[in-house]
Amino acid sequence: MLDFAGKNVVVMGLGRFGGGVGVSRWLAGQGARVMVTDQSPAATLQGAMAQLADLPIEYQLGSHDPAVLEKCDLLVVNPAVDKTRSEFFQRALRLKITLTTEMNIFVQRCPAKIIGITGTVGKSTTTAMIHHLLSAALQNSHEHPPRRDRRRCWMGGNIGRSLLGELREIKAEDLVVLELSSFMLENTPWVQFSPHVAVVTNLRANHLDRYGSLPSYAAAKQNILRFQRPGDFAILNDEDDVIRSWSALTPADVSFYSTAGLPPLDLAVPGRHNQSNARAALAVLGALRLAGEPGESLAALGRFTGLPHRLELVHTSRPAPGRDVRWFNDSKATTPEAAMVALAAFPARSFVMIVGGYDKHADMTEFTRQLAATAGGVLGIGATGKALVAGVNNTGLSPANRCAYVDTLENAIAAARQWISPNAAGEPELTAVVLSPGCASYGQFVNYEERGERFAALARATP
Repeated sequence: MLDFAGKNVVVMGLGRFGGGVGVSRWLAGQGARVMVTDQSPAATLQGAMAQLADLPIEYQLGSHDPAVLEKCDLLVVNPAVDKTRSEFFQRALRLKITLTTEMNIFVQRCPAKIIGITGTVGKSTTTAMIHHLLSAALQNSHEHPPRRDRRRCWMGGNIGRSLLGELREIKAEDLVVLELSSFMLENTPWVQFSPHVAVVTNLRANHLDRYGSLPSYAAAKQNILRFQRPGDFAILNDEDDVIRSWSALTPADVSFYSTAGLPPLDLAVPGRHNQSNARAALAVLGALRLAGEPGESLAALGRFTGLPHRLELVHTSRPAPGRDVRWFNDSKATTPEAAMVALAAFPARSFVMIVGGYDKHADMTEFTRQLAATAGGVLGIGATGKALVAGVNNTGLSPANRCAYVDTLENAIAAARQWISPNAAGEPELTAVVLSPGCASYGQFVNYEERGERFAALARATP
């Protein structure tokens, strides 16, 4: 493995959200001379740079100046870099500079078994659910004699957390759960890595601006299986015909998960897709032989409330004795396609959906049709809310007396509280209030996180 002490290391891509912060800090701690280069100007990167202010790191910002490669011993490439179109990266290839990524540095040094998850949609929730279930299993371990130093389960990767800073604490007997994007998996062949347990959820057309075709995109995803060895495990979604066929790519023990013919699990997070995610998590538990006592795993899954802003259960109110209404924050649903996943997660006419926001001029035709056909109430907010409410009403299918443009999120919560009060005779009973806007947040909120946090605060104030 590489020794970084005294080496001139260039980190290509710090990122507005600080994606390169973890590796830059770790490399500096290893004694490397670190230069960060990013196409964005310093003003855009202030938040990330502030996290590195205590370290002797140099910066070359506003462009990738090829001159920084002249004394470069190692180039650390951010996953977001499109390597085929980057002249800076191509120059590094011609100069035969050693290449790596943050993820490759980590997996080469991680002493614990790694569970890797990839897929086009839902991989973050699946990753978090697997981490939640494994953490509970380790906590409830019935090892004899009991261990004084409990095994831990760690989570990182594309889900947003660098684990390089935790390497000293991660033990060989621990477990590490990593969300692996196609961008990350592009580079794992450099170190011939695939995880001990590989989970693949689904494949849909995505990132075609980078890959050019679905087969090229799929090839990047398939790296999660390509370097597995006998004794490893591949857990594949049996309900995805393409993913099922990938069993031929690995020498690992292959198992398939499915919801078909099985009773629904008692989950706090709604939707068939989460039932599928839970089956994947149970399959991982089985592969690692951590199932424990009967019922413990199912109880742990039932306590999983979801990732922030992704159909996250944030509150349960009781508008009448014996009647609960659950409030879900799905603020990350910033496209109509994402919001339609939420629509499919609830029984028809059982929920109020809050929709609307910044106008990105997306086609909302199918979204409004599905809203009209399935929602028990529609509340429009923001720049697009009025048009969405009008579109729902124009279908002729809109829920009677429960479709209104209210402008702000505060007004939407007030209206929802009225609608979930004891119902008038003949009106369907509402059991959920869902913020799944189908639009970006700009205009009323800085980002979807601020919007979701405001919704959660208002929801929790509802008795």
